[in-house]
Amino acid sequence: MTLVAGIDSSTQSTKVLLVEAETGEIVDSGKAPHPDGTECHPDHWWDALQQAGKGILDRAEAVAVSGQQHGMVALDEGDQVVRPALLWNDTRSAPQAERLTAEGGGPEAWAEETSLVPVASFTVTKLAWLAEHEPENAARVESVMLPHDWLTMKLRGARAAEATTDRSDASGTGYWSPVTGEYLTNKVSRALGREAALPRVAAPNEIVGRTPSGAAVAPGTGDNAGAALGLGLATGDVAVSLGTSGTVFGVSETRAADPSGLVAGFADATGRFLPLVTTLNAARVLDTFRGLLGVDHAAFDELALSAEPGAGGLTLLPYLDGERTPNRPNATGVMSGLTTGATRADLARAAVEGMLSALADGIAAVEAQGMEARRVLLIGGASASEAVRRIAPAVFGVDVEVPQSAEYVALGAARQAAWALSGAATPPQWNAGDTARFTGPAATAVSERYSTLRNETSSWASHQ
Repeated sequence: MTLVAGIDSSTQSTKVLLVEAETGEIVDSGKAPHPDGTECHPDHWWDALQQAGKGILDRAEAVAVSGQQHGMVALDEGDQVVRPALLWNDTRSAPQAERLTAEGGGPEAWAEETSLVPVASFTVTKLAWLAEHEPENAARVESVMLPHDWLTMKLRGARAAEATTDRSDASGTGYWSPVTGEYLTNKVSRALGREAALPRVAAPNEIVGRTPSGAAVAPGTGDNAGAALGLGLATGDVAVSLGTSGTVFGVSETRAADPSGLVAGFADATGRFLPLVTTLNAARVLDTFRGLLGVDHAAFDELALSAEPGAGGLTLLPYLDGERTPNRPNATGVMSGLTTGATRADLARAAVEGMLSALADGIAAVEAQGMEARRVLLIGGASASEAVRRIAPAVFGVDVEVPQSAEYVALGAARQAAWALSGAATPPQWNAGDTARFTGPAATAVSERYSTLRNETSSWASHQ
């Protein structure tokens, strides 16, 4: 039996899966936490990997890392970390994002060149922040890489000059071209104020090196591309991930280039593309309303499902922590239609419908980039909610499927490791397991009221 290991190095933790290469059957697993915050020294990731992978990694014949995207890992001439990595959720570079957008010819030019419009998440804006706020550190930078690149380098025992990445993670930097497959090094030098070495972009199924014990090391990938690979998404499949934040992503044969910035035109881990929309508010919306209503998960679901579609006229705009899609960083939540006739059940249902409506906007944005959503899969923590599962088809206007709960990012990394080890032209075909299917008529009145409220609040914000 051939075993491979997949590593998910996320913001919160490292998870390691040991998987049978031919079937995808999980044999063993481990997990270790990361420090909380919006910046982190990469050594913490390495320590967590050693802890989570103890007794696992030494049994694998191949390994791959799927990591949080966009994080800025800056190294000096001795390959030492210059400063703690700024993570994807660090927003201090928002002013630099606006400046780079303007200096780079505007949103249309950026979308055409990189399939992205700069926001504080992306690596290029973090480089600009470093140059502006920590010029002494910026002057020491000799190479720049992403979290999964750095961990892959450490697994190989390699130097920065030998570092590799993959096209999925490179596509989230703001200085890689999905048209040519090459880096736009001028964007790095303009942001950082100097040239810096970047990891070589490896082929999706390439063996980029070996661990000291001899295990093959695959290129690795970004976390969203890892999840897509773990789910086995095909062209036209759209995944809606309901974690702390929400993501909508699907596999497409053509790249997205959205000058509005709503859709990030990422690449996937197989040679195709992965248009993606991120919202800041997903599962936390339900957590907030559970707390307000003083109920547990089961009681909340019961309340929401006992109310009629439309929540008695209540409509929630769920921008509780601001919002990224649409770009309203200073927004707050809005509840419309509240009367003395409102019930606790209406409040619960409005929370679910509002959260899902924001993700429905994401599906519409991805489809506007030319991708037909033929199948929608719900994943992430909030997909376990019975209310979410049963209300989603009405809000999305399509049937939804809920796969079995799994660590899909780590599973995708394991699948890539098995692919590289096999030398085959395509990834191994693993049984993704059964999905639960949920159907229901489209609740057009809910969508219409939500759209009206969203547009009204946009008008309010523009006059403030």
